[in-house]
Amino acid sequence: MTVVPDENLMTLICDACGDTVRATACVLPDAEVVWTLVSEHGWSGSPFATGPHRCPRCAPLPPDPTDPTDGGHPGEVLGIDYLEDVPVVSVAGDIDLDGGDALRAALHSAVEVRGHVVVDLARVHLIDSTGLGLLVRAHRDARERGAVLCLAAPSRYIRTVLHTMRVDGLFPVFDTVEEAVAEVSRPTRPTGPGQAGAGSARRAAAAPVRAG
Repeated sequence: MTVVPDENLMTLICDACGDTVRATACVLPDAEVVWTLVSEHGWSGSPFATGPHRCPRCAPLPPDPTDPTDGGHPGEVLGIDYLEDVPVVSVAGDIDLDGGDALRAALHSAVEVRGHVVVDLARVHLIDSTGLGLLVRAHRDARERGAVLCLAAPSRYIRTVLHTMRVDGLFPVFDTVEEAVAEVSRPTRPTGPGQAGAGSARRAAAAPVRAG
């Protein structure tokens, strides 16, 4: 463990130089998620207590080639694929202020062309308020066109952030891209997670947080 909890205090340890910082941290629904402590002190690395974590003075650690969720590039849009004529926007790394422009452009293009959009989050490590804002805006743009934006394959951490920020009920959330595409490809397509035809989407969005 590179985060040592002590009641309301946590000690964060840099895996590169061993430097430490001890402070209070916002307790998220999943106790293993320590993103708030990491971000508030300018550290980077894993959003989970098991690390790796690095202090602001240490160079970023290289991506782990054995980790399929490690995209290696912050906020990188891997591309837009089409499954059953539905655009699937695949993203890797961190969805934050630094990587927001590429995602904003990809979401705008997908909504403009097709309406319905699936965002593949399988390779996303972290999402901050900027990233959430991009998804919410794209959701609203799709809704104005009578379409829906779905989130697919979010990790346990991403699900926790969505729940903590109270937007998990805004998007239909699915375990896989294929499930999301199948839902929006139905003849009677949903226009939101609370309307008819989106029952399975509601069930996926309301599912308890579990390991990603």
